Amino acid sequence: MIGKTVKVIIDRPLGTYHPNHKNIFYEVNYGYIEGIIAPDGEGQDCYVLGVDVPIEEFEGQVIAIIHRIDDIEDKWVVAPLGVTFTKEEILEKVNFQEKFFKTEIEM
Repeated sequence: MIGKTVKVIIDRPLGTYHPNHKNIFYEVNYGYIEGIIAPDGEGQDCYVLGVDVPIEEFEGQVIAIIHRIDDIEDKWVVAPLGVTFTKEEILEKVNFQEKFFKTEIEM
């Protein structure tokens, strides 16, 4: 999937709180891809990096996959075409939520 262009529907825009866990503040746009079902039975979840304003949808390139070792699903990292981040930069940007899981990043 890395390198594939996808359309992400943003259901948790930058600057909002998780609907069930009010201690989780979204520091990046977060959403899902319609039509790709993750192991939890919902659309594939994605972090959108490289966009610093709240958005409703986004088309970009999958640049990494965050494998949650202690959870049933992975999170995809999507960025504008041509924009890259290091593993360290990705971890820093998604730590607000991923700090609760043991993860590995595939790039």
